[in-house]
Amino acid sequence: MNYRIVSSALRARPIATLHRAVPPGFATNVRFSSSDAHSQESFEAFSERYVAFFQGAQDLFEVQRGLNNCFAHDLVPSPSVIEAAVRAARRVDDYATAVRIFEGVKEKVENKQQYQAYLEELKPVREELGIDVKEELYTS
Repeated sequence: MNYRIVSSALRARPIATLHRAVPPGFATNVRFSSSDAHSQESFEAFSERYVAFFQGAQDLFEVQRGLNNCFAHDLVPSPSVIEAAVRAARRVDDYATAVRIFEGVKEKVENKQQYQAYLEELKPVREELGIDVKEELYTS
């Protein structure tokens, strides 16, 4: 019984911790993440970055990863980014992703007029690549 009391007392005692003096300026509490590099990025730099990304995408996984990252931001991608994404989707021969890009734009814009403006601006690209939007595919 005394053994139990002693072991409980030893477990309950406070453990002294040693604190090392760290020279000022040597230790920092700054966390770096991949998103920190783009936190103050302008809309033009954002657009250029994603246009370049989609122009270099070689397979469907890269295109879909880029779309996921691009649409995760709190802004509507520019028409040049949408054009590059659609061309990348067709380059990797995925018609469904090309159609879904326009569905993503429809969800991101604030109203129907903005969506129609995107469709009008990208109409030549859609006709060139043979892409119909969801509304044209399912008229019922």
